[in-house]
Amino acid sequence: MRFRHPDGSTVHLAYCTNVHPAETLEGVLAQLRDHCEPVRRRLGRDRLGIGLWLARDAARSLITDPASLRALRAEIDRRGLEVVTLNGFPYEGFGAEEVKYRVYQPDWTRPERLAHTTDLARLLAALLPEDITEGTVSTLPIAWRTPFDSQSADIARTALATLAERLDALEELTGKSVRIGLEPEPGCTVETTADAIAPLTALSSPRIGVCVDTCHLATSFEDPQTALDALGSAGIPVVKTQLSAALHAEHPHLPEVRAALAEFAEPRFLHQTRTRTAAGLRGTDDLPEALAGRSLPDGAPWRAHFHVPLHAPPAPPLTSTLPVLRAALALLVGGPRPRTHHLEVETYTWQALPADRRPRTRARLADGIAAELTLARDLLTDLGLKELP
Repeated sequence: MRFRHPDGSTVHLAYCTNVHPAETLEGVLAQLRDHCEPVRRRLGRDRLGIGLWLARDAARSLITDPASLRALRAEIDRRGLEVVTLNGFPYEGFGAEEVKYRVYQPDWTRPERLAHTTDLARLLAALLPEDITEGTVSTLPIAWRTPFDSQSADIARTALATLAERLDALEELTGKSVRIGLEPEPGCTVETTADAIAPLTALSSPRIGVCVDTCHLATSFEDPQTALDALGSAGIPVVKTQLSAALHAEHPHLPEVRAALAEFAEPRFLHQTRTRTAAGLRGTDDLPEALAGRSLPDGAPWRAHFHVPLHAPPAPPLTSTLPVLRAALALLVGGPRPRTHHLEVETYTWQALPADRRPRTRARLADGIAAELTLARDLLTDLGLKELP
């Protein structure tokens, strides 16, 4: 979906396909048919943006077989879809029964991460619509925080500098500009937007900036105004933004609140949980850990890294951090000039929701994704952007 900003530039809205993960090219093609096109039809649009997730095996098959890449591009066009951004964070296995810490491997100290991200940039340059010259890829925020030392930081910095050089060469070759966004996430070496400033300033490349995920922003209790102003003052670009909402518990000490939170403590994904104290931010790596004992103070609200559907917050006594998303979006695209042009709804946890809230059919999932995109569209038009055909 495309929108015209009052300054005349185009803002793109997509939804991320990691919600129906596939490891192979055949699986990606099935996604387009079974999920993406039905969402587009529900929205009544001739064109729908998708934030494509290409696992390692799918990406390699496209890189090594130009005919397959041309066929994918043709299928995207045929189904009324377009791709201006890729989700390069998960490397493989995102559809496994247990993902947890594995999603952070390989990290930016490993050559596989550089090779995969280079592949994704090359593929995106080939998949961009004819009238679009700029694409974006979100990626792991360097590494999980342990084990990580100064030598690891040097290796990661060298890898990112090499990537920046490759992106420069890619634009010279194709005329397409691809930028990479480190996606701050709780528990990682770059946990917050503030943590991104030092390594990206040292890197000093306009090719590499930040992907702001509004669920992660909220989980870490970051104030959107403070976060975005700090990035702007440091000259760090917001390459893309993922529109998502975290789980919020206002009174975590109450038994009924704990019981409601326990319904979201599922075994597949990591749900980092945070609270604010007088001494600063405190947290656990996962929601079950927070609920199991006294490791996390419960005298102030908790927020958990659980992407809840934008249009359907959990029932009381829980809620979502949709207000943080609204505030961030207003700052990002509500001003005289957009701070980013690529927006991506990323609720990948539909099948991890409590059992009574999971969509049981493809049709129900498509209904939910369309409802999220409708909410995002309404937020954008309320900010003065005009939806384009």
